[in-house]
Formats: sequence, structure tokens, C-alpha cells
Amino acid sequence: MNNKVRVWDIPTRVFHWAMIGLLGGLWWSADAGELVWHQVMAYSMLVLIVFRIIWGIVGSDTARFSHFIKHPKTVFQYITNIKHHGVSPSIGHNPLGGYMVLALIGIVALQLSSGLFATDDIFTEGPLYTYVSHETALWLTWLHKQTFNFILLLASIHVMAVLVHTLKGDKLILPMITGYKKVAELSEARLVFRSFFIALLVFAVLAGVVGNYLILPLVQML
Repeated sequence: MNNKVRVWDIPTRVFHWAMIGLLGGLWWSADAGELVWHQVMAYSMLVLIVFRIIWGIVGSDTARFSHFIKHPKTVFQYITNIKHHGVSPSIGHNPLGGYMVLALIGIVALQLSSGLFATDDIFTEGPLYTYVSHETALWLTWLHKQTFNFILLLASIHVMAVLVHTLKGDKLILPMITGYKKVAELSEARLVFRSFFIALLVFAVLAGVVGNYLILPLVQML
């Protein structure tokens, strides 16, 4: 008999889908040369990433890095178990998926950081462009463009892993929409979920600062 348990809180789910939407928008805006919109969405992503890092420290149990970042030995054992016994449903991120989350957050953070110094040598410059030499800015611009290829690679691996788990009976997509997952056995340890209003307060502060200093001046140009 399967038991329906709450796995994901609202902030984690909103972050997940908002990140996917913004990555698509950033890809489109860069490809179409809509650099003002590209910056607006990049700064919006900045708010999301910083929020997720904070929520990974103080948030609900399944959102915390300490909950899903396991020792490499545990990850190896998990991979070995998949080979011999198939996929075992996890409450939250599985040991391998936890490192994927960390990698995606890290690579997107690198992408955002390099973009703050980037320039197109014509009209658009990152807000920190003047704090480095022109040569350094050009190198960071190159890094900014190349990093996106790694984001696409990691995203593709992530999607394939989700599909494999789904085909093997560990449904991952629906729980990230509803917040609930059906599991065969209930964990003895009860998950603790932080108040949604704490997340809202953290997000509002970040959005207020980034919105006022980085996004609002760009919106006024549109």
C-alpha cells in the first residue's frame, strides 16, 4: 500500500519551475539580441539563486542541502543499487540527484557572476563592468557565453535522469507540482516544513534590493 506524504514545500516548487522558465527566457533573449530583457531576467534569476541558497540553509527539511548532499560513498552505493535492484524511491532528492541540484545551482551562479562583468562592446554592459579591466571583461564575457553550454548539458542529464526514474516507477514530476508523493514505506523521521511566510519575507527582501538597484533602471528603458 502506498502512502501519500508531503515532500516539497511551495518555495522549493516555485523555485524549480521559475528557474526552468527563466532559463528558457534567457536563452531566447540572448539568441534574439533582446539584451535589456536578458538582463531583467538574469537579475530575476539572481534573486532566485540567492533565495535558494538561503532556503537551502534555513528552509524546510527536503530543501536543505544537509538533507540531500550525501557522502560520495553513499552516492556510489546508490548507483550500485540501481544497477542491481533498480530505482528506490526517495523522500526528497536522492543521493545522486542532490549533487545534480548543487551542480546546477553552482553553474548558474557562475553564469550570473560572469554576466555582471560582461560587455558586448557596443551598448550593453554588466553593472560591474567598470570594476575590471577591459581585457578581463572580455574574458568574463567569453566565460559567460561558454558556461551556458554546460548549463544545457547538465539540464539535459537532469531531464534524462527524471525520465529514467519515472519509467522505473519513481515518479518525480508530479510531486514537484503538487508537493506530495506516494511512497511504499513511511520514514520514521517526520519532515519539518518552514512557514511559507518566512520564505516570502526572504524573497521580498532580495527582490526589493535587486529590483530597486538593477531591474528598475532597465524596466524604465523598455
